[in-house]
Amino acid sequence: MPAISSIGTYLPCWGSSERRVAGDDEDAVTLAVEAGRAALSGVSGAAASAERVVVVSRDLPLLDGSNAAVLLAGLGLDPELEVIERLGGAPATLDALSSARPRTLIIGVDLDPAGAAAAVVAERGLAVRTAARIARSLPVRTRNATGDVHDYGDPRLLHERGLVASLTAAWADTPLMVAGVDYAQAARLCVGDPPRLPTTGAGSSLFALAALADWGHSGLLVGVEQASLSGISVAEGTASVIRREPAVRSRPEAVATAGADIPISLAAYERAFEAKVRWEAGRHPDSAELDFPPRYRVGADGSLSTGYTLVPLPRTASVYTSVTVHVPVPGLRTPYSLVIVELDDVDVRALVKVTGTDPGTVRIGDRGRMVLRRVAVRSGVPDYGYAFEPDAA
Repeated sequence: MPAISSIGTYLPCWGSSERRVAGDDEDAVTLAVEAGRAALSGVSGAAASAERVVVVSRDLPLLDGSNAAVLLAGLGLDPELEVIERLGGAPATLDALSSARPRTLIIGVDLDPAGAAAAVVAERGLAVRTAARIARSLPVRTRNATGDVHDYGDPRLLHERGLVASLTAAWADTPLMVAGVDYAQAARLCVGDPPRLPTTGAGSSLFALAALADWGHSGLLVGVEQASLSGISVAEGTASVIRREPAVRSRPEAVATAGADIPISLAAYERAFEAKVRWEAGRHPDSAELDFPPRYRVGADGSLSTGYTLVPLPRTASVYTSVTVHVPVPGLRTPYSLVIVELDDVDVRALVKVTGTDPGTVRIGDRGRMVLRRVAVRSGVPDYGYAFEPDAA
């Protein structure tokens, strides 16, 4: 029987109290990294390093190729770990959870509404087991290979012949929580008054599990998507819940200027990937100094030193200086703020963009953390780097 030792959640700061939206520099991968790092921070010792990762979503940015390299780099995990990318919603996340081995990190990610949640499977913690699994076909909403969406538009059919019929076929008890549907539907089917979940897709099952862990309740948790259903019984046990859910705010007004896209150089992308996405500096064998970004050096004898090693950098920093850019730039929404930050405990400064707050609100000396963000999309390739999120956000 799997056990959950830690659950992490992440919500973007933008949107409304009912519906969060991803920022211009966020996508499913950056949301997954935030939730995954939160979940791993709640586990101590050797268990804090996962041995495999399962990410469930319908919004992953790369369909050809893999999102695994960026995901593992952002999580700070070994690049040789197994990563399973599963296409699905709330039932798929519960299926992954109920069949996972210890030291597995399960992440569910959604973009509409936006949010992500993650759970660390361990030997001890909040025990869960499979209670129901029903696969039925009722394709009310479909999306084809080119992204076109067709909605049959019959919510009564979806409720009666989808959700209710699947619950009846599962012979399941009345659930404590239902994930994958809006609050009004869930409230009619659950025992008592369930909390509102911020998403209705793959992440909603883990947001519901986090709520049960906070309550300390045991019972049936059901995830549904159209007519498919999966359920787990949540037994006794405890799991730490780490929430990164900043106060909601309206997106600032900005201007997007049309212009030619900046093409990507895949050679430069590959060369800088590890240091940029893992947030690492270079150190040469004959020097204690750190170079960020890493670079070759010419020694005192005129020889070229290329054998530097990569060293992880701190992810907390303070603002050394800042500027807000108002001049429209093709491919970027303006205005936006840039800062030079001084990283804690090392003699390294870095120029990065500000995220998670309104432009022009960051001041010298402000504290914050470095977070993985999507810095651009070039030639159809999402390019990732780090941004500064002030603590005040």
